[in-house]
Amino acid sequence: MNPHTFYITGTDTDAGKTWVTTECLKALSANNIKAVGMKPIASGCEMTSEGLRNDDALKLIAASPISLPYTLINPVALLEPTAPEIAARHDAVEISLEPVLNAYRQVKKAADFVLVEGVGGWLAPLSETIDQSDLVRALDCTVILVVGLKLGCINHARLTERALKEEGIDCAGWIAAGTDPDLLFAEEYFEALQRCIATPFLGRVFADRPRQLENFVALVGAASAAIK
Repeated sequence: MNPHTFYITGTDTDAGKTWVTTECLKALSANNIKAVGMKPIASGCEMTSEGLRNDDALKLIAASPISLPYTLINPVALLEPTAPEIAARHDAVEISLEPVLNAYRQVKKAADFVLVEGVGGWLAPLSETIDQSDLVRALDCTVILVVGLKLGCINHARLTERALKEEGIDCAGWIAAGTDPDLLFAEEYFEALQRCIATPFLGRVFADRPRQLENFVALVGAASAAIK
């Protein structure tokens, strides 16, 4: 298993993957751990004078302490703001793992750790023939699950945890994201998630309070010590 890399997936679209990944990058940087975020496949990009650019990928770049070319952070950029397999069809692009893995190998050389942000929810495919589990296996890494605190999150979290287990994917833990500031009984939802998810709890990010990612930083710190 590759201890240098974590794949950040979510329970569904808008679970808070980018937000959590950027906060994780900042937390690692504050602890003198050099990490870079990747958004290998991104749809909903905008055409600029420098080519297609994705807002999520740009946020990861801004949160990373190491400056790398955009094309390494987001090697597969798609125009339409929809599922990657559909966006690729409209862009006449065939998604494959090769450009993603080539970019990843270069990013990995520049950083101690790489946080790779996935697409949508865990079972959202990358293409008609490639699932996110295929990429995780190719990267030989563990997954971190982001759970957005909103209506339906308990069901989504349990289903995603079950899917990861059934596919034999190692999940290092889960992080809660306060994506819905108007959610009634948010703390009770959080407590329910802690009771019904067997995966270790790694932290929480808030819109109005400092992040709580000590468990995540400890996990990465332990991996760093094991590598040395």
